[in-house]
Amino acid sequence: MSQQRRVALALGSGGARGFAHIGVLQVLDERGFEIVAVAGSSMGALVGGVMAAGRLKEFTDWAVGLKQRDVLRMIDPKWSTPGAMTADRLIVHLNEFLTDVEIEQLPIPYTAVATDINTRREVWFQRGLLRSAVRASIAIPGLITPVVIGGRLLADGGLLNPVPIEPTASAPADLTIAVSLLARRPDHESAAPIRAEAGPARLDIWRDRLRHAFQSRTPGRPEPFEDAALPSDLRLSDVVSSSLDAMQDLIARYRMAGLPPDLHIAVPVTAGRVMDFHRAGEMIDLGRALTTKALDEAGY
Repeated sequence: MSQQRRVALALGSGGARGFAHIGVLQVLDERGFEIVAVAGSSMGALVGGVMAAGRLKEFTDWAVGLKQRDVLRMIDPKWSTPGAMTADRLIVHLNEFLTDVEIEQLPIPYTAVATDINTRREVWFQRGLLRSAVRASIAIPGLITPVVIGGRLLADGGLLNPVPIEPTASAPADLTIAVSLLARRPDHESAAPIRAEAGPARLDIWRDRLRHAFQSRTPGRPEPFEDAALPSDLRLSDVVSSSLDAMQDLIARYRMAGLPPDLHIAVPVTAGRVMDFHRAGEMIDLGRALTTKALDEAGY
């Protein structure tokens, strides 16, 4: 398989876990693979766009330097708006890497996927301003405000296509690699230890309680919901993001079953929360480990 070096990439949605895409790209480059097309939803659209624009190193340096306080400074809560945050300050920083380049000017075919909220259809950005396409694709419902482009109200592409393989189908590639950020079980247990205080872990406990409650509803047993208390530290962002993760995971698995990639790199959802942008270094290392493992096992 060593002669198959041209790759079409589908980079999935998943918030800050998407920094793992950087690790994927680093390993592919180190092993001599040529990226001939890239499509992405949400964070996948951002990382793929930065890579296509030739600014991945600068973006990586900025990302790994982020501290939690830096992330908090870039968040602009606007509870009266259609999203919890406008993310205007974050977008200003991102535009430094996306610049004013047009998608048509990129050296490889690029697609950013967004969702038209009103028509409930995917929107593929394959021309126009790169930064506008990325802004539409990263509008996580309930967290980052949607945008209006061309009269369409647009939000996160992961709502309908969490791992957009379809836009790469016509690429002159030897293999298609899909990177999802929604895996329920880690493929590499030692790559990124799960922190005890991580939000998704608490939500897993809550979901297990509810699942047990439903399963135990049999005649003669006490009311199963008596001990199903919500965690006291459960946050709105955790509920929104974990709910979206569950939905997108199911959609992604169905869509990849219909158009399976040659190689699937699955980043576990427990690796980090959607807003854990201060953990870029960990996510990059995880992406590297998972990609190395997947390529080795596939014989590439």
